[in-house]
Amino acid sequence: MSIAREIEDIARDLIKHQHDHPPVRDLNRDVERRLTFADRVAADFARLIGSWPFVLAQLGIIVLWIALNALNLIRPWDSYPFRFLNMILSLEAAIWVSVVLMALNRQADRDRLRAQQDYELNVKDEEELKALMNHLMHQDEILLQIVNRLDRGDREMKRLARRLEDALEASKQSQPPAPATPQERAQQVSVPAP
Repeated sequence: MSIAREIEDIARDLIKHQHDHPPVRDLNRDVERRLTFADRVAADFARLIGSWPFVLAQLGIIVLWIALNALNLIRPWDSYPFRFLNMILSLEAAIWVSVVLMALNRQADRDRLRAQQDYELNVKDEEELKALMNHLMHQDEILLQIVNRLDRGDREMKRLARRLEDALEASKQSQPPAPATPQERAQQVSVPAP
């Protein structure tokens, strides 16, 4: 098998490890689509009742009511223990409590949706993490294969280098000695001692 073909196989294996998952939902858009008219009215009233302008306006109306009736600036319609004011505030409280409870129910529904979305995101994250881990394990296997191939190639190169060295040594030993040059012959000639 050629190296180019092995590289193509490895590239094909890497492409197989791609994955896809569903897109993330926009929770606010989902909640807004599910709202009924009554839910929207309840949310608006709850927002109004829970604001400082409403509290200050309510306080202003109560102070004005008491001042007009207690100080007799105009003909009093609700005298001191202010039973009519008490009844109006009780009715108002009952209505506002009901409206606020509707808004809280809607908020609880939104919290349930948010918890469901968190769960879906956690599952998606877990799947993504598993896919990444599988991808990394696959890359580790490919790298190990490459290292093994390089190691085999290195051992083969060393074996060939040893064979080449052995062949060169054997060829040097089997060759007859080269003829000596005239200078070497002159050095080999021995002069008799006197």
